[in-house]
Amino acid sequence: MLKLKVKTKEARFTIPVPYAILHLGISILSSKILHNQMNKWLNHQDGYTDDKKFTLTIPQIDKKLLKLVVKELRKHKGLVLVDVKANDGTEVLVKV
Repeated sequence: MLKLKVKTKEARFTIPVPYAILHLGISILSSKILHNQMNKWLNHQDGYTDDKKFTLTIPQIDKKLLKLVVKELRKHKGLVLVDVKANDGTEVLVKV
């Protein structure tokens, strides 16, 4: 389970992210349907004509590779992935 901890001057909270939710998010973000729908949204914005076609320049995400990364992360409990402290006192910590 990934643990996301956020601490600000006003609040402090922890969000646990189970691996099942992580796998579901990987499946959704790497789907061709979402990729195609994002291209449609880009091309149907107000003010754009047919001569200005935009395509999404983000490459397709490899679902199998990401699932292997998550599988490997499960073996390294306690590993700190992100530890950021901002000047305004905000802290973000992501651990496995």
